[in-house]
Amino acid sequence: MRLLDEDESINPALSVVNLVDVFLVLVAALLIAIAQNPLNPFLEQDVTVIKNAGKPNMEMIIKSGEKIETYKSSGKIGSGDGVKAGIAYRMEDGSIVYVPESEGSDDDRGIDETNVSGN
Repeated sequence: MRLLDEDESINPALSVVNLVDVFLVLVAALLIAIAQNPLNPFLEQDVTVIKNAGKPNMEMIIKSGEKIETYKSSGKIGSGDGVKAGIAYRMEDGSIVYVPESEGSDDDRGIDETNVSGN
């Protein structure tokens, strides 16, 4: 093999091989550092990550234990059948109060909607 018989100072290909080795070690070290980063959200058992929140291309990634699920937004508003679950009121201080719906009417619970809603 003529390549191995040549002097190392004459053959530039040997220097390139050494540079490739150095870069492989560098890439491996960076990958290990990224995997062990404490800010890595996937180190926790249960994680929910929302990418591009509020945009048409929003994506939600949910990790529960070892299972990872990905949901992508279609950009459309959802619809379906359901029942009224309760009433939410925005108070003067900006907080929101949720009153769950019960079997009885509002009068049975002693709630006067005109006073609570500010009308």
